[in-house]
Order: sequence, then C-alpha cells, then structure tokens
Amino acid sequence: MPYINIKVTDEKVTKEQKRQLIEGVTRLVVDILKKNPKTTHVVIDEVPIENWGVDGKQYSGTKK
Repeated sequence: MPYINIKVTDEKVTKEQKRQLIEGVTRLVVDILKKNPKTTHVVIDEVPIENWGVDGKQYSGTKK
C-alpha cells in the first residue's frame, strides 16, 4: 500500500491543482511500481510559508 506525502507552501494551491497532483502521482506509482491505484494513498500538506526555508533562510514568498 503506497503512501505518498506531498508538501507544498500554502500559496493558493487550487482544488483543481491538488486533484491533478493526486491523479498524476497515482499514475506514476501505478506505471512505474505497478501498484494498485485502489490502495495508493496521496496526502497533500500545505505548509505555512513562514515555516518554509530555502538556502538557509526563512522563505518569504518574494523574489529578490
């Protein structure tokens, strides 16, 4: 039973984008690992942007 956990920042990821992520990741696991889609679980965690870091710095969501 595959369990896939996707973490994204909470920057306006739409319901449709989440649906596409779940569908696409499930398809990959079925195609590559030959797993049963009925037992493949996908969870999307939205992490508050202030809890995200990159390059040793707290991510602000703005480009510099």
